[in-house]
This record gives sequence, C-alpha cells and structure tokens, in this order.
Amino acid sequence: QVQLVESGGGLVQAGDSLRLSCAASGLTFSAYAMYWFRQAPGKEREFVAGITRFGSNTGYTDSVKGRFTISRDNAKNTVALQMNNLKPDDTAVYYCAAKFHGTAQIMTTQPNYWGQGTQVTVSS
Repeated sequence: QVQLVESGGGLVQAGDSLRLSCAASGLTFSAYAMYWFRQAPGKEREFVAGITRFGSNTGYTDSVKGRFTISRDNAKNTVALQMNNLKPDDTAVYYCAAKFHGTAQIMTTQPNYWGQGTQVTVSS
C-alpha cells in the first residue's frame, strides 16, 4: 500500500530553520506531484508548497514565498521542505501529500494520498 512518512518536525525559535522530509513507498513516485500542506489548531488544512513530477514547476502559498523551498529526489522517492526564517504563525502539523500527474498548486481536496503529519512548533 502507499505510504507517505514525514519526519523532521520539532520545536524551534522564531528565525530558526527546519527541514522536513517525506519518504514515499508503494507508488511510482515520478508519476506523482508532491505537496506539503499544514493545519494549525482551530484552522482548516491549507496548501503550503507543491512540486511537479520532475521538479520543473513549484508553487507556494504567499505567506511562505521566499522562506520555504520544496524539492524532490526521484531516485530516493523523497520530497523535502526547507523552512527558513520560521515564524510563530508557521506553527502547525505539516502533511506530505501526493497527486497523480498533479500541478504545482492544488486544493486541499485533491491529493490522492496523505501522510500522517509532523508537528512544527515555532516559539516567539
């Protein structure tokens, strides 16, 4: 079965950096666009970043542009999210997601598969 397993979350201070990773198995990784979503307490899950099948296109929500970078390694079936200059508003559970032949940006209802999430907490 398909598994998306996130890692790299933690507790950091404002201005720090974190790198999230997602390891995929059970699917033909290069056939799927990959995404990071997040959900803060009391809020709806939102799109954060996306990358197309071979990395040619990326997309970001406005609040993370210039601070976050999504990348993928099709040889290792992994996708990463480098998060720099973190802010308290970035505190959330971060989810990895996959969509078959997806575009760089998608709605929350569109992924085919989801990971279980990893907590990122940014203190002020």
